[in-house]
Amino acid sequence: MDLLCSAYADDSDGEVRPAESAHHALAPPPSKRPRTHGTNPILWRRTSPEAPPPPFVSRYVSKRERSILASAASSAPPPRSTVITSPVIGSISESDLPREILSSLKSEEKSSKWSRKVTGKLSVVLRGHTKAINAIQWSQSHAHLLASAGMDQTVSVWNVWSRNQPKARVFTYHNAAVKDVRWSLQGLSLLSCGYDCSSRLMDVEKGVETQIFKEDQELGTVRFHPNDPNLFLSGGLRGSLKLWDIRAGKVAREYRRSLGPILDVKFSPDAKHFISSSDTSRSRISENSIIVWDILREIPLSNQVYVEAYTCPCIQYHPYESCFVAQSNGNYIAIFSSRPPFKLDKYKRYEKHSVSGFPIKCDFSLDGEELASGSSDGSIYFYSYRSSELLRKIKAFEQPCVDIAFHPILPGVIASCSWAGEISVFE
Repeated sequence: MDLLCSAYADDSDGEVRPAESAHHALAPPPSKRPRTHGTNPILWRRTSPEAPPPPFVSRYVSKRERSILASAASSAPPPRSTVITSPVIGSISESDLPREILSSLKSEEKSSKWSRKVTGKLSVVLRGHTKAINAIQWSQSHAHLLASAGMDQTVSVWNVWSRNQPKARVFTYHNAAVKDVRWSLQGLSLLSCGYDCSSRLMDVEKGVETQIFKEDQELGTVRFHPNDPNLFLSGGLRGSLKLWDIRAGKVAREYRRSLGPILDVKFSPDAKHFISSSDTSRSRISENSIIVWDILREIPLSNQVYVEAYTCPCIQYHPYESCFVAQSNGNYIAIFSSRPPFKLDKYKRYEKHSVSGFPIKCDFSLDGEELASGSSDGSIYFYSYRSSELLRKIKAFEQPCVDIAFHPILPGVIASCSWAGEISVFE
C-alpha cells in the first residue's frame, strides 16, 4: 500500500498531507463546483459534487483500481528477443572424421575392415532430440551425414563420426511434429514434412529453408522421385496423395481415392509405379490398405494386395529382386511380388519382433540378404531374407526402436532411432 501510494501520489493530485490535516479540518467546505485540476479521474471519484471532503484524506486504492493495475501488468507483452538462432551448429565437412572411417567412405570398393554383418558393437550414440524420432536417413552423396525428424518439431543433421561436434544442423522451421525427412539426390538438400500441413525444402550447406509446399492436411510421409529430383510425392492424414513439381512449386498430379491416413509411400525401382499404405481401421475395408498406383495414369493397378485387418506403417522394395515387404501391425513382415498381380506370399513371413501400434520400420541390407526391423521392445531384429529365420537381435534402446537404416556404403553399419529421442549407430 505504501509503495502504491508513493508511486501514484504527487504535489498536484489534490490530496492532503498529514501536516495540513488540521487546517483542512477547520477550513470552510469548498464550493459546489468540484476542483478537477490535478485529479486522476480513474483513481479519484466523488460520489456527489455537493458532498464536502472528509476531514482526513488518505491515499486509498480501491479493489477496482487494484484489478486494473494487476491486469495491466499481466497483459504487458514481454520484450521481443532480437537474437535469431542459426541452424548451423557444427561442421558438415569430412575433415574431422577418423582416418579409418574417411578412407572407407572414399574407397570405391567396400573396405575389408568392415564386416558385411552388423555384429552389435555400438559405434556412436547421438542425443539432441527432446521427443520421439520418427524417421532417419543416411545421405547417399555425403555418407557421413545422417538426417533425423522428430516429434519436437525439429530436423537434425548429424556428422556422425565427427570428433568435435556430431550435431551439425538443427532446422526449426516446422510448427508441429515432423514426421518424415528425405535427402535429395542432388546433394545437400533435405525435404521434410509434418503435422503443420507443409513440406519444406532446406539447403543443408547454407542452413536455410529454400521452399515451402502448403497443403490442406497434416502430412505423414514424403519421397523424392528416383529419376527426377525435381519431383516428390507426399501423403497426408486425409488420405490425399500428391506429386509435386519443385520448379513450379505446384502439384503436378493428384491420386484420388477414399483412403485413410497415408502411412508410407515408395516408388518402384523403374519409377513407373508407387505403393501407398494407408490406415483402414476406421473404414472397415482392409482391401485399400496397400495400393499399387500407375504414376502417369493416376489410377490404382491393384487395391487388393493385402486384405488382412492390419495397417502397415512401412513398405520396402528389395534392392535386387522383384518383391517388396510391408511391416504389419500384426507383429510380422509380409512379403509380396512386385509384378502384377502383386501376390502375397502366404508361406513366408518375418515374425519374431513386435510392433504394438508403433510406427516401426524395416530396411534391407546392401546385398539384400538380410532384412532388419525395429521393435517395440527396443531391439533390432535381423532376418534372413531367403529363409525368413531370425539370425540375431541387438538390444538398442529401452524404449521402442522406431526406424532403422543400413549405411549406403559401409555394409556392416546400421543406424537406429528410438521413441525416447536417441540415435544409436552399430557396426
